[in-house]
Amino acid sequence: MTKDLIAGLGSKARRKIRDAAHIPYVEIPEGRWFDIPRRGRTWLTDIPGPTPDAPAIVLLHAVGCTGMLTWFTCIEQLRQRYRVVIFDQRWHGRGIISEHFSIHDCADDVAAVIQELELDKPIIAGYSMGSIIAQRVWRQHPDWIGGLVLGATTGHFRNNLQERFFHASMELGGGAMRALSKAKVLDQAGRTAMKVLDLGKAQGDISEWAIDEWRSTSPWAIGQAVASLGRHHSTPWLNRIDVPVAVVVTTKDKVIPTSRQLDLAGRIPGATIHEAHTGHAGCVMESERFVPVFVEAVNVTQARINDQKRKQVVKKKSVAKQKVRPA
Repeated sequence: MTKDLIAGLGSKARRKIRDAAHIPYVEIPEGRWFDIPRRGRTWLTDIPGPTPDAPAIVLLHAVGCTGMLTWFTCIEQLRQRYRVVIFDQRWHGRGIISEHFSIHDCADDVAAVIQELELDKPIIAGYSMGSIIAQRVWRQHPDWIGGLVLGATTGHFRNNLQERFFHASMELGGGAMRALSKAKVLDQAGRTAMKVLDLGKAQGDISEWAIDEWRSTSPWAIGQAVASLGRHHSTPWLNRIDVPVAVVVTTKDKVIPTSRQLDLAGRIPGATIHEAHTGHAGCVMESERFVPVFVEAVNVTQARINDQKRKQVVKKKSVAKQKVRPA
């Protein structure tokens, strides 16, 4: 169902969608405009953890969504142990508006947010498109992160003729639109991103809020994001990832087959596998199944990070003792 169709639906039809989706009620936390120096402005939510030194996690959203729409079901459980940072990626929701869309730029945006917020090697967790960007964050800024949690992900697209045709058509279509009316399209995207969505609506009707969040990203922007995702190919370097990684496999996924998700996990040294018996939209539509698995994956990754830190401390102490040992 397209966004334009949703926009034209009457209240009765929208109620039917809400009833079918079973979207859980969650109190949505306040966000704010956040300026990233030399990059642009985005909408960011920074939720403190239970203690000032709580470890941080940065959550990266799926294509066509906003940060909060992808992750609102996970916030309550995560905030009990972590500082939770969520923001809209480029061209999505109220994310950065730029002339071109690239997942490489999105990864640089993540590193810039980490730097501006002075986060100490946080976990980077992504879902679908967000997991692709998370992979790129490690590739481009390995020293800035402590671990990865990758949900509903793959190492590459364009595996078959159907996928190659789909991604190529998105790329060609976007190129034609830029050539014909770049200024008009960017102006429309900019006005969409400037819209301040009604947080009060979320507290009254979470489904209405979710539909508005979904509609805040233009179909054109989604097409450009999908085209950029089609150029992603991390399989040559997955075996070099040297931070703790958890892969959340959505076992009923018809968008990214389970076999491809497991293939990615098998290529990353020491990656743990956590199976969520959901489809590709499980982070919202089947949150009762997805959230416990995802939180477990985050906790396991953080435990492995802590273990690495302890081993590094022990190693440093051992080296220091050897240096002061008398001859």
